[in-house]
Amino acid sequence: MATTEVRIEDVAAFADLLKRVEALEDAQAKSVKKKNKLTIIAWGGELDRIWPTTILATTAAASGMEASVFFTFWGLFAIVKPEVRITGVNWMQKMMSAMNPGSAEKAKLSRYQFAGAGPRMMKKLASDHQVAKPEDLIEVAQDLGVRLIPCQMTMDLMGLSREDLLEGLEEPIGAATAIREMRDAAVSLFI
Repeated sequence: MATTEVRIEDVAAFADLLKRVEALEDAQAKSVKKKNKLTIIAWGGELDRIWPTTILATTAAASGMEASVFFTFWGLFAIVKPEVRITGVNWMQKMMSAMNPGSAEKAKLSRYQFAGAGPRMMKKLASDHQVAKPEDLIEVAQDLGVRLIPCQMTMDLMGLSREDLLEGLEEPIGAATAIREMRDAAVSLFI
C-alpha cells in the first residue's frame, strides 16, 4: 500500500508540474516578440557620438535589420541643416543654439579639441582610412530606410522647427513613442 501512495503522489506532482510548465509556455507566448531591429537613442551631438550612431544604424540596415534612431537633446543638432545657425524665439534658446554648432558636418569632439584641430585630425584620419563622414552616413541611412526621428520635446525646448531640420526625417515623436520603438527591438542602444 505504501508503494501505491508514493506513485499517486508522484503522478499528482507530475500533473502539477505539467500544469505549471503549460502556464509558463502560455505566458511566454503572450510576451513581446523582439523584431530583427536596432533602435538607437542618440542624445550626444559630438562627432565621436554621431559617428558610431550613424555607422551602427547603416550597418544594421545594410545587413537586413530594421533600424531607427531617435535624436534627442544634443543629438538633435546632428540632424539640423548645416546652414541653420541661430534658432529659437527667446534669448535662452538662441544662446543654446549659438553654443551648438548644428549639423553633423560642424560637430566637435567630446574630448581633445586642440583648439579646433581635434575634429579636423579625426576627419583626416577617417578620410585616410576611407571611413565615411557622419553627414554622408546620415544620407546613406536615409537611402537604406533607417528611420531618423527627431524628439518633439527637445525641438520645443531648443526652439527648433521642422524647417530647421534635414529633409526626409520622420515626424517628431515623444519619449513614450521612442520607448515603444525600443520595446520591440532586438537591440537598443543609448549613444
